[in-house]
Amino acid sequence: MNKNKLESLFFSRTRDFLDSYLEKQCSRSPNTIRGYRDALTVFRKYITDARGYSIRTFRFADCTRDLILGFLEYLQGRGYAPNSCNQRLAAIKAYLWYVADGDIAVQQTALAISHVPFIKVPDTIKETLNEECLAAILSAPGNTRLGIRDTAIMVILYDTAIRLNELLELKISDLGLDKAMPYLFIHGKGDKERIVPVSERTADHIRYYMLHYHGASDPKTEYLFYTTIHGKTNRMSPGNVERLINKYAAQVRDAHPDMPEKVHPHMFRRTRATDMYQNNIKLELVSRILGHVSTQTTRIYARPSLGMIKNAMENNQSQICDEKPLWLDDEAELAKICGLR
Repeated sequence: MNKNKLESLFFSRTRDFLDSYLEKQCSRSPNTIRGYRDALTVFRKYITDARGYSIRTFRFADCTRDLILGFLEYLQGRGYAPNSCNQRLAAIKAYLWYVADGDIAVQQTALAISHVPFIKVPDTIKETLNEECLAAILSAPGNTRLGIRDTAIMVILYDTAIRLNELLELKISDLGLDKAMPYLFIHGKGDKERIVPVSERTADHIRYYMLHYHGASDPKTEYLFYTTIHGKTNRMSPGNVERLINKYAAQVRDAHPDMPEKVHPHMFRRTRATDMYQNNIKLELVSRILGHVSTQTTRIYARPSLGMIKNAMENNQSQICDEKPLWLDDEAELAKICGLR
């Protein structure tokens, strides 16, 4: 196969895009690169399995608007959520523009695909934990050794509003509990680092947990939260945290029917962010605590409480003002104002 024909193949530049451009030149995080790789892999399977192409024959020119629209229908037919479909479409668009920047022949394809609209995502209200449900689930684990660990996990998730992966990446060296203002050093999304303060009560929970899980007789590991399976100690998995949270939610649901049907780790982050906003913490500060680059991202948590809405309505009611009429009764004077005689 000659060089020109090889360069016209759609998947001829994916390795450069993923391993060189995104990782080395753009310094994207491993999670971001994994998302792009997964998206392009799903697209490759659609091309080969559903459309009958081969990687050896599918060209940039074959990537038409209709083909991409068909790909979105294919994803939705297999139960992909709108956000997942949009993420895959965004990855294809980004890849095409990367190639088009260095190859003018691909620019027409990239431009055509850039006009494919993203799927409209329903504007639904995301569930949060009310005050009673939050208190109940945080109290559910009890004072057993396992309960001490599970309480620490949920308390940190709520108090700091960190992401689940940020929690699981925490290491002993990231704890600043002996400072005048205790904090956690967070390795965030996109390799961004930030310091998040914790309350004294949360610091006490962490210290209590450390006594039971990082003592002299416990496994030696740098990770704050870990599991030991068949004698091997590793970082705790996201699935393990999700299971324990739903276990405690199920335990207290009968007494607290307002508890959401499915409680997941991100719900603690959403609840905390919403609580901060509703307690008049400025959106810019909430954004910094959450580790967002833009306040636009934070706005999804900026849900006003009923009290905030009520106060806004009461404080901004239109009032009838006792103003004097603008127009004069003197016709001659009005004519002068209008520049007439």
